[in-house]
Amino acid sequence: MVFDSTRFDLQPYVGFDMDRYVRRTYCSWEDAGWRSLLVQRFEHVPVAEDMELPGAADLHLVLPVAGRAVMEARSGGRWSRYPWAPGRLELGIPDQPVLRRYRGDGSMRSVQVHIPRGTVDSVAVQLGGRAVDYEAMAASLTAGDPLIEEAVRAVDCLSDADDLYAESAAAFLAVHLLTRHSRRAALRTLTREDARVRAAVAMMRERLADSVTLADIAGEVHLSVYHLVRVFKEATGVTPYRFLTRLRIEEAKRLLRDTDLAIAQIAPRCGFASPGALSAAFMRHAGARPSVYRNS
Repeated sequence: MVFDSTRFDLQPYVGFDMDRYVRRTYCSWEDAGWRSLLVQRFEHVPVAEDMELPGAADLHLVLPVAGRAVMEARSGGRWSRYPWAPGRLELGIPDQPVLRRYRGDGSMRSVQVHIPRGTVDSVAVQLGGRAVDYEAMAASLTAGDPLIEEAVRAVDCLSDADDLYAESAAAFLAVHLLTRHSRRAALRTLTREDARVRAAVAMMRERLADSVTLADIAGEVHLSVYHLVRVFKEATGVTPYRFLTRLRIEEAKRLLRDTDLAIAQIAPRCGFASPGALSAAFMRHAGARPSVYRNS
């Protein structure tokens, strides 16, 4: 499997009042220079009421390492209760906001790992899996997984490793979660359609700046538009258009974070006709305007 870490930037929370609820003691972006995997350590306040967590685009693993509490969370109108305890893994479902409240017994600390959604999508395609059932994955993980727990602890300890290590760790975590904990991403024999989906994704990455149509992509992989949409959604869980837009937004995030290019220069490089079109798409996918993302 081959991964391009420059395409798979992470989306941290935007709009979360971090100082009110946690104190961050380590961040792999800042302390290790990683870009393929975000690892953070937090100290949590012992009591929280109505803590609103926005949905993150990436796959979010939480490993409590100190403290105990009964956590109450509401997502989609339903409240649930579960224990917070050292070693009990939790998985945040991408793009799903959560309202939480809890009362802990004192010092509460956690290690949290964000796996880029692009890495997860790429692994799902290469495994030949269908759309990922993240709710099933989260439920399965609560039963425990010593390998994931040790992997989270391992990436937390290697602050002197370079981004190649982070990229490999992100790929391993994605592969293991998809094969071990996602019912709908079961391995199957690779088909001719799987190869065409990979070819379509490769074309999208190569032509992010171009005005690419579904007909262009379908012609490149020798499928009808209808057949392309069907097999692509079956393999990735999203339509080709939505996947291409996600790739463009991820590239825009990278340019906003790593360069001083103006938004008017970034827009055409990512396939958007104008800064306004980029801003509108960015707001829909990332929950903030490009200027806010850059400043955060």
